[in-house]
Amino acid sequence: MTSTTRTAVPLLDLDAQYRPLREEILSAIARVCDSQRFIMGPEVEGLERELASYLGVGDAVTVSSGTDAILAALMALGIGPGDEVITSTYSFFATAGCVARVGATPVLVDIDPATCNIDPAAIRKVLSPRTKAIIPVHLYGLCADMDPILAIAREAGVAVIEDAAQAIGAKYKGRDAGSMGAAGCFSFFPSKNLGAFGDAGLVTTNDEAIAHRVRLIRNHGAEPKYFHKIVGANFRCDAIQAAVLRVKLPHLARWTDARRANAATYDRLFAESGLGHRITLPVQPPDRHHIFNQYVVRVPSRDTVRAAIAGRGVSTEIYYPVPFHLQECFAYLGHRRGDFPAAEAAADSTLALPIYGELTREQQHAVVSAVADAVRA
Repeated sequence: MTSTTRTAVPLLDLDAQYRPLREEILSAIARVCDSQRFIMGPEVEGLERELASYLGVGDAVTVSSGTDAILAALMALGIGPGDEVITSTYSFFATAGCVARVGATPVLVDIDPATCNIDPAAIRKVLSPRTKAIIPVHLYGLCADMDPILAIAREAGVAVIEDAAQAIGAKYKGRDAGSMGAAGCFSFFPSKNLGAFGDAGLVTTNDEAIAHRVRLIRNHGAEPKYFHKIVGANFRCDAIQAAVLRVKLPHLARWTDARRANAATYDRLFAESGLGHRITLPVQPPDRHHIFNQYVVRVPSRDTVRAAIAGRGVSTEIYYPVPFHLQECFAYLGHRRGDFPAAEAAADSTLALPIYGELTREQQHAVVSAVADAVRA
């Protein structure tokens, strides 16, 4: 597989997805412009109905970002100062950052080294009378092991908030990500499998009271206008973002299938490379449907390998180089290096490769060839 041929492979090619839908998307944006209804309105309401149906939930409430989805869910559950929320130390910053923003304490635990998702056994060890919620993260598009997490939460009488920002369409034992806990939180950041043309997010729930409270919170707690039952915030979704997402949503299953097919091709090509003992590939437990928001491998001397394949025109990313317990802003939690060894090992070795649906076989061969050559060097 050794080759010196340079084939440019971006980490993500949004233009390749946009071009076939360009006219339909521009028409949807024009529809919003012609209506002059830019905040909330029929586009947002239509998207919420369509997403609730797609995800198999009772309510889908759009918000301004994935971060604000987590914030709104925490606020809706009344979590604040004096409370503790258990979550993984290995995720995008918003997961723990939102807990801190509502005044609660993030209680961090280690990950399952195979999936990089939260370790359910570690959750039980840190439960306390102050625990009010557990936030499992469906990292990279693979659901966390939800049954034991939900069982622990039921026994303890605490809520589960699913961080499904990377996992729209992922499934666990046939159940959709975002449908299993008290609330699910999604991001429509442009790089996600279902991406907007800016920031947007979603809170899902099967609890009408939670849905109602999130709708209040996203609009300054007002019901009706100018009469504020609670203190909320401006977490509203723009109508233009909703219109774009409505065009894209019917294509999501096909795009997910393409990502999964590309992941299977990577698996085969890496197996054929003879580097099985040097590269760790993503796992997909048989009870889960992985949507591959990222295709993340683990390699020795990760930073050296990354630099070498960048020289061959292959773009990559590190998700995530610093676990929460080693972040400066969380020094007050009192952790130190060595506290969560599985997360630290992942932070030092994981590398996300291009996986978008429009990736060509030629590009995939170029990626695997570049990685193989770099690992062997």
